[in-house]
Amino acid sequence: MVRKHRDSKPSVEPRMRIRDLLPNIFLGNHSPGSLNSLTDVPGISVSTQELTSDDGSINTGITCIIPRKDWSHKACYAGTFSFNGYGEMTGAHLISEGGLLCSPIVLTGTFGIGAAHQGILEYGIKTFGRSFMALPVVAETFDGHLHDCSSFAVTPTHVVEGLRDTNVGVAVEQGNKGGGNGMICHGFKGGNGSSSRRVKIPDGDETFTVACIVQANYGVMDGLRIAGVPVGRILAREIQQDEKRRRQKEELEKAKQDKDGSIVIIIATDAPLLPHQLTRIAKRATVGLSRVGGVGYNMSGDIFLAFSTANQILVNQPKSEHRSSKSAVERVEAVDDSALSWLFEGTADCVEEAIYNGLFMAETMQGVDGHKVEAIPLQRVKDIMAEHGSGQKHSVN
Repeated sequence: MVRKHRDSKPSVEPRMRIRDLLPNIFLGNHSPGSLNSLTDVPGISVSTQELTSDDGSINTGITCIIPRKDWSHKACYAGTFSFNGYGEMTGAHLISEGGLLCSPIVLTGTFGIGAAHQGILEYGIKTFGRSFMALPVVAETFDGHLHDCSSFAVTPTHVVEGLRDTNVGVAVEQGNKGGGNGMICHGFKGGNGSSSRRVKIPDGDETFTVACIVQANYGVMDGLRIAGVPVGRILAREIQQDEKRRRQKEELEKAKQDKDGSIVIIIATDAPLLPHQLTRIAKRATVGLSRVGGVGYNMSGDIFLAFSTANQILVNQPKSEHRSSKSAVERVEAVDDSALSWLFEGTADCVEEAIYNGLFMAETMQGVDGHKVEAIPLQRVKDIMAEHGSGQKHSVN
């Protein structure tokens, strides 16, 4: 029987975000928003659903993101970037062509793409009527090591429910949540992570929010770095001393050689940016990913999307209904390029932290065919960071 939110035993080691475990860690010069979440950008709403089974064979889910309440008629400017293209994000061609996001965004497992696509269309028709039309944006990462993909557990109905139940002003659930439920990151249990930054433009009056959500399912243990400390290499060396854990690590590494995994990153901001500027923002997700140890391996799908809620671009309406004159000119606001560097910084910082949060919040999972993936050991991480002098207070946030 497939069900949502399978009850699970609490972890022996409580899970927490990186700032809770390492309160003095330096994660950039910009402070996080009040929620330290994608939903710090006003108007964005998110929901997560986990689909599981009693026998542990089904471990997948759905993350639904609505960019603003009236998304079907007021599009957001957007841009995309493919760091490594061994993955899928539907609707990306339209965004590249026209620079507009006029769809919810759904993140799920690879085999849930079709159902999620249909679910967005069904939700649109239920909400806006039979005349509704959109090219849905759905992105995936592969959860086949812990989840029986042949079950096709995700259905359009799940997506309709998820889009109906999104919440504004509530922090994104992280770890084994939503589409991140069955994911693996750097040899440990991975999943959803989120973070935000409040970016003050120097010598200006403006402060903008940039935020992200990641569905992290990539990388090898040895490559994991936390604030520059080679934590993964140290943990991998220690695992070699335990025969059972060593075998689990080798099994997982073999599986990853066949299908590395991937990471999807969705970035949002309230800064008024044009599509070409948002493409540049999307590219900077790579900086945050590389700090943690992502290199875009051959079999990894590393696809990023950035959008701005600042401008409202009227779409799917007769021109006569939204133009006050016969002019063909549309007037929008845009940040000067000279201010982008600070938004680039905020993007890289919040992507880095979001990956840590996804890792640190994830719980150990036993999945299909007896495969087990351990959560990263937080107390050991704390000890390693202290041994490397990362407990010194030198951050403004």
